[in-house]
Amino acid sequence: MSVFGGGEVVIHVGDGKKLAHDGTKVEFVGSIELFYDRGHHHEFLSPFQELAAPGEMRQAQTLDFLFKNVEKQFESYQGINVKLRYYICVSIASKEKDIWVHSFPMPPDSNNAIKMEVGIEDCLHIEFEYNKSKYHLKDIIVGKIYFLLEKIKHMELYIIRRETTGAPPNQYNESETITKSEIMDGTPVRGETIPIHLFPSGFDLTPTYRHVNKKFSTSYYLNLVLIDKPAVLQAAGDITIFRIPEN
Repeated sequence: MSVFGGGEVVIHVGDGKKLAHDGTKVEFVGSIELFYDRGHHHEFLSPFQELAAPGEMRQAQTLDFLFKNVEKQFESYQGINVKLRYYICVSIASKEKDIWVHSFPMPPDSNNAIKMEVGIEDCLHIEFEYNKSKYHLKDIIVGKIYFLLEKIKHMELYIIRRETTGAPPNQYNESETITKSEIMDGTPVRGETIPIHLFPSGFDLTPTYRHVNKKFSTSYYLNLVLIDKPAVLQAAGDITIFRIPEN
């Protein structure tokens, strides 16, 4: 959870002037914006505090505020078709300030390896495995590729993020390539094993999000691409990304 809890609002009034108002309040807002539904923000959090009663201000004032025990159940997220944001809004001047939220759920209890096979009869047969299917953002993706038939010339590994927004029939899916790594360039020897070491911390990853406020989800895939022009084969494994505290 974010450690953000409070702050202060400074209101300046010009020399010799006064500011009449109907009261000043500060709101802590959490909202989801779907880009295909522009102009409609879905607020899921909006506690507020009254900072000043209606009246007049003739000089600068500093107003303190504090939000205690506000549950920020979702992480901040900026995606292709959706944005989840938290911000402070002061109503007297409609001022907003974004706040970025991270959450740290319990690590998964089980974490099974990923094992798959890809093959074309009498042409290509490989087996690949990754040591686990759930990784934290500072983790290392470790795997191996086994060649049982060697007719292939090039291999690449992609991390793909898929973003799903909305609900049927107005549901949108967008995929983006986070990174691409060359695994092999050249024909392997039958029985050869190629190790995989990939460091997610060097890329712009977020945790896996599932049905955030029933508005959006994100998922990640390790996509192995086998190239023997003109043929191209792909094998994708679903992985889960989660966040752990920095310390």
